[in-house]
Amino acid sequence: MTLAQAKAIIEAWRREYNEERPKKALGGLTSAAYARQLIEQKAVLSGVGL
Repeated sequence: MTLAQAKAIIEAWRREYNEERPKKALGGLTSAAYARQLIEQKAVLSGVGL
């Protein structure tokens, strides 16, 4: 296995883990969806429009 192959495999795993797999601890959201939700809440609380 080359370094490039390892990087591709790790990136595929990272995307699946963060963008496709819902987490019970995050209320059934994916990590990416939860992060977006936090950013939106912060913008609303600070009065900044997205």
